Amino acid sequence: MTYSSYKVKTPGKLMIAGEYAVLEPKQKAVVIGINRYVTVHIKPCKQNKPSLSQRGSEDITWEIRDGKVQFSVDDSSLGFIKNSISVVKQFLQEKSVILHPFQLEIRSDLDDPLTGKKYGLGSSAAVVVAVISAMLQLSREVKEPPALEEIFKLSAIAHLKTQENGSGADVAAAVYGGWIEYSAFDGKWLLNQLEQGMKLRSVIEKPWPNLSIRPLTPPPLLQLAVGWTKKTAATAPMIRSFQHFRHQNIEAYKEFLSESSIAVEALIQSFEARDYTESINSVAQNRKALLKLGEEAGITIETDKLKTLCSIAETFGSGKSSGAGGGDCGIAFLKDSASMEELHNAWKEADITPLNLTVSNTGVSIEKIAVNYEGNVRNTNKG
Repeated sequence: MTYSSYKVKTPGKLMIAGEYAVLEPKQKAVVIGINRYVTVHIKPCKQNKPSLSQRGSEDITWEIRDGKVQFSVDDSSLGFIKNSISVVKQFLQEKSVILHPFQLEIRSDLDDPLTGKKYGLGSSAAVVVAVISAMLQLSREVKEPPALEEIFKLSAIAHLKTQENGSGADVAAAVYGGWIEYSAFDGKWLLNQLEQGMKLRSVIEKPWPNLSIRPLTPPPLLQLAVGWTKKTAATAPMIRSFQHFRHQNIEAYKEFLSESSIAVEALIQSFEARDYTESINSVAQNRKALLKLGEEAGITIETDKLKTLCSIAETFGSGKSSGAGGGDCGIAFLKDSASMEELHNAWKEADITPLNLTVSNTGVSIEKIAVNYEGNVRNTNKG
């Protein structure tokens, strides 16, 4: 007697260009999936149980109570998992698919293994994508994995419901991997559709206004380096400060959008032209736009450590903060790999940790594991 369980892996993300601006319609960003992953194991179980390795939460269970997902402990940090389960549950109910009890084991290598501090690699989005992909796959008695667009849209809904803001670029990186040109969906439109009681199935099937996800190929010689400042940053509060600035300083905000758009478009065109020099220049140009935004909005996008990281990077190419800023990681573009070691040494002397990150060319991956009744693995194959 056998049953099927699955292992799902989703990459983390790094924002390369277009931060903050990508929250607006038709503004582009460049984002990548990276080779650090969230891994979820899912299997049928007599009781619904999520297990998070970093929490030691083996005893947490969940159930459907009054039509809502309820955990056995009251912990806000479980919000992303809770909304992921809730969204898939509703989606499957609409398709008349029964959701049987299951056990989740969630492991992440997106944080520092020594301190547990977050690198800022989109761990919440990666967890959401992994949980939703695992549940969709377990509910199917077919060999084909769920469609990536379906995973992205369900994950974007769960993430938006939890965080209440954000562009969804980190979700796209977790789903698709690689280098991505991304334009965000209209979050207000999406929430309005859900609030009006439209079925999830209908929302998933229709086109989402402004959403665009397109793969990119960087110039062959272009090298990416990533440094960690050892300070964690919370994205949501910084986005709220940015949104306040947007409403109070309309002209300055429009100028920022224009400057960001020019820099990001130049970066995309440099990829298409395979011009690494212009890629380096475009990142420097985007940094200037972000620094100006930070000064005018009173947002500390570049901490002292990030300023140092970028200044060192400019000796070898160009550098900028990645994501909302305020800590976490910064990136550098180099014209070749010869300067990488020298850059890393300079960062280390400035108490900045180089991270051994590369682009994950695949996004979410699903592996089927057949287990016999004694719990022993019999065979595995890619799903």
